[in-house]
Amino acid sequence: MKALIIQEPGSLEGLRMTEKTKPIPGKGEVRIKVLSAGLNPSDFQYAKFNKAEDEERVLGIDICGIVDSIGSEVTNLNKGDRVYYLRSLENLHGGFAEYAITPAHVVSVLPDNIPAHVAGVIPGAGFTAYQALFQKLRPISGRTILIHGGAGGVGSFAIQLAKYAGLSVVTSCLEKDMEYVRSLGADKAIDFQSEDVHAVTMEWTTQRGVDYVLSTVGPEVATKDIDVLAFGGEIVVTAGFPDFNRLRFYDKGLSLHEMATGAALTSGDKQAEENIAVIGKELATLVSKGIIAPPKMTLIGLEEVPSYLKMMEQGKITGKIVAMIDKSGVETV
Repeated sequence: MKALIIQEPGSLEGLRMTEKTKPIPGKGEVRIKVLSAGLNPSDFQYAKFNKAEDEERVLGIDICGIVDSIGSEVTNLNKGDRVYYLRSLENLHGGFAEYAITPAHVVSVLPDNIPAHVAGVIPGAGFTAYQALFQKLRPISGRTILIHGGAGGVGSFAIQLAKYAGLSVVTSCLEKDMEYVRSLGADKAIDFQSEDVHAVTMEWTTQRGVDYVLSTVGPEVATKDIDVLAFGGEIVVTAGFPDFNRLRFYDKGLSLHEMATGAALTSGDKQAEENIAVIGKELATLVSKGIIAPPKMTLIGLEEVPSYLKMMEQGKITGKIVAMIDKSGVETV
């Protein structure tokens, strides 16, 4: 089978196409004929910063495909099922190949009306956004939320999920993406390059602050986010904790949530792993019903993955990129 593997660790140039033997599913596993695989920051981060001489590793954590072969003791899936899933970083068999292997209990069956190229961009970003909103924040309708990076993968799902939950949404983005985030449902868009996101957020809430923050940028921004939380507010972080020295007890009664969606797959906690499949099922239902639309997508071939990972690293990507391993999966929603 064709596969894009890390032949020279430490750079994106070390990702190269090669021929590889089809993997064989073991106990509790299934083999997937890959239709599509989404690109994520974790892909270029692993390729660049992991120095291990691991030439057999295939990257790609967002995977959609068809169950091709079933290992022993698998009872929840059948050969021929259309599925999608989030791959564990410890799993060597990623989506940038014609076939992949995964534990069966982390897989979600796809509704028939979700095309493969759409499913291929959902897991990493969509599962994170869904878990942040509905399993961490559990928002109350009528309240407000600040979502950083609204034009990105997580942000584009989060804006729609927040509106579905009945929230008023303020989001940060580049000026060129303002129309896009508004189309997703954002009530207020802030150009983070020319405006002070936190000052504008306070103005937008008439100095009260927001009830919730989805902080996707890093510790420095997360620390500033504390100041724009209303009393009793909640912040969920995906890219690092705020400075805990800024957290004063009995000040705002705030709540802090850490996002580690992918880490659940390496936790050794079967219940946490199975919860990923539950998220996949619930989010797929929302997409299937047209309640949540897929983000802006760019479809590429497997051989184009390294160059697009480089553009992603440079912050040049709006929405999501999906590699079509089997182009028969390209359809219209």
